[in-house]
Amino acid sequence: MLTVCALYHFTRFPDPAALRAPLQDLALSHGVTGTLLLAHEGINGTIAGPRAGIDAMLAHIRALPGCADLDWKESTASAPPFPRMKVKLKKEIVTMGQPDVDPLARVGHYVDPTDWNDLIRAPDVALIDTRNDYEVAIGTFDGAIDPETSSFRDFPAWWEQNKDRFHNKRIAMFCTGGIRCEKSTNFLLGQGVQDVYHLKGGILKYLEEVPQDDSSWQGECFVFDGRVSVGHGLTEGPHLLCHACRRPILPEDCDRPEFEQGVSCHQCISETTEQDKGRFREREKQIALARARGETHMGRHLDP
Repeated sequence: MLTVCALYHFTRFPDPAALRAPLQDLALSHGVTGTLLLAHEGINGTIAGPRAGIDAMLAHIRALPGCADLDWKESTASAPPFPRMKVKLKKEIVTMGQPDVDPLARVGHYVDPTDWNDLIRAPDVALIDTRNDYEVAIGTFDGAIDPETSSFRDFPAWWEQNKDRFHNKRIAMFCTGGIRCEKSTNFLLGQGVQDVYHLKGGILKYLEEVPQDDSSWQGECFVFDGRVSVGHGLTEGPHLLCHACRRPILPEDCDRPEFEQGVSCHQCISETTEQDKGRFREREKQIALARARGETHMGRHLDP
């Protein structure tokens, strides 16, 4: 059984490029795979590997400037959820495209998972899911508002168009692990919203700590790795991934006429051209050839 570790931390890295190679080399030497994003604003990502390897990576990250109080969330995977390790340099560790947003300056009120149900059931609270539409489609909290955004950078525009709906409401927001809410709560505070709350540790912490019988969560939680989804107790969910559009699908969706492995599913068949589908079929051919040689094809992975 492999340990999967989701982490993020906002801090100031004067030279994030200098941190890249040591992280990459350490992961390689300990059999750790996944994706880590580095930017001037901090670090974000998910890694997986043997217990000793994850511990070594966490010790290294916690020794980076400003990362001593790093928080992370762990779960398990029965098979490697990532094909390789990637450490990438980015402008933002989660892209919102709002240069004035600074989670280090201030964020909303953190709410522990055990207190979350009471908050979101209050009549004066509006509950907003900050995740992408395909994530919301397979699971969310009872009564949550879905902005139907395809990217986190769409959230500010959605808020501008819908803010009048939330007059005299307290705003509670949530996301997978908490990082998107660090930015979205700072954004709303900057827009003059007075009472802003977010789920500490995100959905993953809630599913880990709150018993299913007491839960307000419905469905599964999409994760950006080979498991595709997890449920209560962070057990692996039933979902597969359409490798054409990277949306989650259920096993029975593979029996639908629109499904072709790596080429299309019922959600994306009309979104791509025949030329696109031809390229996807060639990619599937190369994956099959690599598999026949006992190799892992690098084209099959998930990026957060």
